[in-house]
Amino acid sequence: MSATDLHQHGHQHGHDHAHGHAHGHAHGHSHGLGHHHHHAPDFGRAFAIGIGLNLLFVAVEAGAGIVAGSMALLADAGHNLSDVLGLAVAWVATMLTRLKATDRFTWGLKGSSIMAALFNAVFLLFAMAIVGVEASQRLAAPQPVREPMVIGVALAGIVVNTLTALLFVSGRKSDLNIKGAFLHMAADAAISAGVAVAGAVTLFTGWLWLDPIVSLAIVGIIVAGTWGLLRDAVFMSLAGVPEGVDHAGVRAFLASQHGVAKVHDLHIWPVSTTEVALTAHLVMPGGFPGDPFVGAISDALRDLFGIPHATIQIEVGDHPVCAVSPNHVC
Repeated sequence: MSATDLHQHGHQHGHDHAHGHAHGHAHGHSHGLGHHHHHAPDFGRAFAIGIGLNLLFVAVEAGAGIVAGSMALLADAGHNLSDVLGLAVAWVATMLTRLKATDRFTWGLKGSSIMAALFNAVFLLFAMAIVGVEASQRLAAPQPVREPMVIGVALAGIVVNTLTALLFVSGRKSDLNIKGAFLHMAADAAISAGVAVAGAVTLFTGWLWLDPIVSLAIVGIIVAGTWGLLRDAVFMSLAGVPEGVDHAGVRAFLASQHGVAKVHDLHIWPVSTTEVALTAHLVMPGGFPGDPFVGAISDALRDLFGIPHATIQIEVGDHPVCAVSPNHVC
């Protein structure tokens, strides 16, 4: 939507719009004309299936690990159990984000999805550290195990974890919390694949050192992939501009609108792992252009930049008000 389009859409009320406040201020808030709050897809069924499948597999894997004398299977069972906890946390967070706003929590509990993504990233790295330590110890003192049983359980793990990961694949790019759940399950599938391959090769070659070497390689790959999730979760928890939102582009867009002399107090932050909010002051010395102008800007911010919650303050005076930030920040 061009500046001219916005101007023509909003200017119909004219500069003589009788909306004046004592200090020449006007406020506008919109979720987009004709649009309402954005709701993320419901992954409740996916979480329930994923948790059920993985709890069952943890029991089988732990039992097989004891029978086969495989520390690798026991360690992976512990890791899978931690992932069940991670899935449960993510599921609770997705339910909390749907609770209605209150006087105390005016955004509801949408921010819980950011906390869950951060928790899952840290927990996954912690689980990888445990697997890494176990693999290092096995490398120092390799021990024979019942390879056929290890291979069979690992193959079952690939199936279970791949199926669980596929339940979350559609939401991994739009929701950091769902991305965390997807990465957990994909990581488990990768570990199971590594265990199966190493078990098969060891069965035919007798190379007992291969299993821990493959495990360490997998840990390195997973840590590298999880680091991005951790970084994004930390940025979101600190109210940083979400990945994919062009802060400079938003400022340039607002500044380019007809009649806007200056943009200040521009703030963009994540409300949840799927929703973004914005506040901005637009200095318009020519006068308040009308509510449709503000609504059209909010529509454009949603459509062009993916920001559904926009609050715009119009200032018509010669001295912009910047009550919350020093002048050099505005």
